[in-house]
This record gives sequence, structure tokens and C-alpha cells, in this order.
Amino acid sequence: MIAVDTNILVYAHRKDSPWHEKSSNLVRQLAEGDRPWAIPWPCAHEFLAIVTHAKIYRPPSPLAIALGQLESWMESPGLVMIGEPEGYWSEFRDMAVLGKILGGAVHDARIAAICRAHGVQELWSADRDFSRFPRQKVRNPLI
Repeated sequence: MIAVDTNILVYAHRKDSPWHEKSSNLVRQLAEGDRPWAIPWPCAHEFLAIVTHAKIYRPPSPLAIALGQLESWMESPGLVMIGEPEGYWSEFRDMAVLGKILGGAVHDARIAAICRAHGVQELWSADRDFSRFPRQKVRNPLI
């Protein structure tokens, strides 16, 4: 299963992103495909926080449009929304220790641990910070 990180979702949604077309096509292929794919719940929340933020985007996406975008992806029959399952804490703790994470990297460790706990084979992200977690395969599909 492939999981999609926040930045790919943001680029797929925001037409003003230089990576919009490629990201949009990638997410569409997942959504229309016959294989399961995932969005971690923290990425869904972060997506909403970013695209509706007036200091990040001018104009920001209206909340109704951003919610509609998420709901559109959620209509994909193969989509699995993933969160912290039983056993998550030990996976997170291992990622935190092995990655020597501090500060903002805690959020990335949370996403990586959720993905590992759900058996995600590959996390798609343009964020190089995920390289701190070698136990979770991460690939930037935009390059």
C-alpha cells in the first residue's frame, strides 16, 4: 500500500503549485486505481491547516472547498484513512530514538510510525526529513 504525505496532497489541490499537475495526476491514479492506498489522518488535518492558511496562500482555499477536496479523495473505494493503531507507541518510540528526533520532526515520526504500523510499503512525500526514518520506505514521486 502507498500512503500520501501532506505536501503531495497540497500540491494536488493547489492549482498555483508548480507541482500541481504531476501531483494531481499521481493522486488521481491512486484514487482511480484498484489497489488500496492511504492518507494518514495527521496529513489530512495538516492539509486543511495549510491550504486554508492566509499567510501561506493568497488567497487561501476556502474551508468548504478544502473539505470538499478531502471528501472527494475519501470517495475512492481503495482509500484507507490511517491513524494510530494498537502498538503504535512502540513503533513511534523506535522511530524517535533511531531518528534522533526533536521539535518539529516529532510530527514526521508520527506519520512514519502510523505508516509502519499499518504496513505501508511506501510513503510518497517531497519532504526529505523522512530520510531520518530508514525503517519506512519514502519516495518522492515528483522527481
